[in-house]
Amino acid sequence: MNENRRSLLEARGISRRAWIAFVIVCASIYLIGVFIWGLLLNPETYAVHYENKFLAPSLAHPFGTDFMGRDMFYRSIKGLSTSLVIGVLAAIVSSFIALFLGIVSAVFGGWVDKLVNLAIDLCMGLPHLVLLLLISFMMGRGVKGITIAVAVTHWPALSRIVRAEVLQIRSSQYVQTAYRLGVSPWKVAVTHMIPHVLPAYFVGLMLLFPHAIMHEAAVTFLGFGLPAEMPSIGVILSEAMKHIVTGKWWLAVFPGLLLLAALMFFDAIGENLKKLWNPSSGNE
Repeated sequence: MNENRRSLLEARGISRRAWIAFVIVCASIYLIGVFIWGLLLNPETYAVHYENKFLAPSLAHPFGTDFMGRDMFYRSIKGLSTSLVIGVLAAIVSSFIALFLGIVSAVFGGWVDKLVNLAIDLCMGLPHLVLLLLISFMMGRGVKGITIAVAVTHWPALSRIVRAEVLQIRSSQYVQTAYRLGVSPWKVAVTHMIPHVLPAYFVGLMLLFPHAIMHEAAVTFLGFGLPAEMPSIGVILSEAMKHIVTGKWWLAVFPGLLLLAALMFFDAIGENLKKLWNPSSGNE
């Protein structure tokens, strides 16, 4: 009886892990496919053709055309790829800031820990969108401004997670033994602490991507991000608002769905990686 139950649990565990891997692979294929397709896309595919303006969705133009006759399908693919490039780059930079400050805060403690916690509280205490707008405007808007704004405002939550992980391992016996043997704090951090926090760091990084992409699109939508001549989801949705009241629903619906799918796939990858790396997930 126990053998049969054990076999059933093992089969369920394998099935669960297979489903998690399937979700991660499908989400990765979509995101990487859009990313590469947009980078390699010929600008002629979404060029201006005034004779085709405001065409409804059809086989020739699956997402319709806009007020300048540009094909919305290819323009949306290019726009989402641009948003992915900026969002992913900013999220990676922000995650490095979080990893560094979280480790430094927990390892050195004292006034360093207080200073990092003060910076976290200040950053999280301000309205996030307002802070993004101010930094982007100060940095001159455009690609540079929005990338810096997203990169320097998305690290506090992940930094707290890293700090908590490091504080937990700092009290372990082998870390304390390394300190007694005269090993420097930096070497202990690199050798023992960073490998320990990497699973939580990578999950946090994956969950950071959708926030960075969404906020890049939001700031651009409000006119403080990418310029109008540069295809991006924020620009496309901003232009669509001028015409959606006239019944041109496809200008906002399809680009919005592409963005929503990308955000949900990033979230699915992060949540399923958490299940794979969390030992307790096998007992669910």
